Amino acid sequence: MTNNLLQIDTADGVRTIRINRPDKLNALNAATIDALDAAFAGAATDDAVRVVVLTGAGPKAFVAGADIAEMNALTPVQGRDFSLRGTRMMRRVEKLNKPVIAMINGFALGGGLELAMCCHLRVAADTAKVGQPEINLGLIPGFGGSQRLLRLCGRAATLELCLTGAPVNAERALQLGIVNRVVPAAELEAETMKLAAQLANAAPLALRGMLDCVNIGGECGIEEGLEYESAQFGLMFATEDMREGTSAFLEKRKPAFAGK
Repeated sequence: MTNNLLQIDTADGVRTIRINRPDKLNALNAATIDALDAAFAGAATDDAVRVVVLTGAGPKAFVAGADIAEMNALTPVQGRDFSLRGTRMMRRVEKLNKPVIAMINGFALGGGLELAMCCHLRVAADTAKVGQPEINLGLIPGFGGSQRLLRLCGRAATLELCLTGAPVNAERALQLGIVNRVVPAAELEAETMKLAAQLANAAPLALRGMLDCVNIGGECGIEEGLEYESAQFGLMFATEDMREGTSAFLEKRKPAFAGK
């Protein structure tokens, strides 16, 4: 499926969502935010989708930021609404019950880094650059950048990126824990799809349980988090996939998970 804002393809359980504004470096305007929100809502309920890969069209950018031309004329109330619009969409991505991989093919700045950070895993080309440059516009991050950076890489790195606005290269982003993997640019798609295929072949209900444990347990105290994990662990014993996985292990064969 293709429209003027997104290119969407599905194969072997992997849905690829490509932001299609290369002439604007895939900047996030209100219409693109709404299109992404609808695309991820669709992925959540489509049984043919086990993993989502999110990337940007063209060779230069994943997403270079929010659309400055659209933001320039906003009133304070409209600015808050624009922030909430993006935040709601990114929370949908973050809370999706299927793994989402950001394939960072170029600049991921401002809203682009915020979008990448709400994905569950991030694979970056060695040519990519990431950052929160809002300070240079007289702004602060508006789509959760200060909060997700803080949780990913700690206070010192968050303050450095947000206060200076200076981007960092892919290797530095890896050192800081912002991205999971860095690969040569020419191998980015192949390596990302290899990871996506691995996840697509894993047990879907177990993946969902682990995502829930990290998303929910990570925002509460250790005792509550441990209790939630134990409850999710117990639920797995009600699934056919758990019986298949343990049987396959004992029989020394590859499991065939059905998501049941």
